[in-house]
Amino acid sequence: MEAQATTATTWVIDPMHSEVQFKVKHLMVSTVTGSFSKFDGQLVMAGDDFQDADITFSADIDSISTGNEQRDGHLKSGEFFDAEQFPQLTFKSTGMTKTGDDTYNLTGDLTLHGVTKPVTLKAEYGGQMQDFYGQTKAGFEVTGIIKRKEFGLTWDGVTEAGGVVVSDDVRLVMNIQVTKQA
Repeated sequence: MEAQATTATTWVIDPMHSEVQFKVKHLMVSTVTGSFSKFDGQLVMAGDDFQDADITFSADIDSISTGNEQRDGHLKSGEFFDAEQFPQLTFKSTGMTKTGDDTYNLTGDLTLHGVTKPVTLKAEYGGQMQDFYGQTKAGFEVTGIIKRKEFGLTWDGVTEAGGVVVSDDVRLVMNIQVTKQA
């Protein structure tokens, strides 16, 4: 008896219905939110379950926006992301393990500022639906925390009173819609 070949299904990010944000504490009293406006990625899975899907993602550092042009310029500079030398943030999954009915642990290698580190993110599956054009869409909310200094983002400012200007912890919050490819 022959084994049946498994057909891979590819899903690509729909950037018009997705957002990629990060949140960082400023002066340890409030949170500043930033986002990337240019990003792409895909998810390739065998079978009908997203478990063990192969996921790739990239974001253009130069597309960073925090709603403040001066701060954005500082973030893109050599003191932070150094967009000229390191133009992209990338992620390549190493595993997607089901932890509940609609939840997963997403592990992979995150490359930022020329440094690659393993990370574990939480992914919550929002379901599937057909859009007005007959395309099948699926949604995920992906969250996690990374330590910016582990990726070489070591700029530190200290207030006159000795307070930290920017926290080391950076929360990632991504709401991603993917489109199933024919």
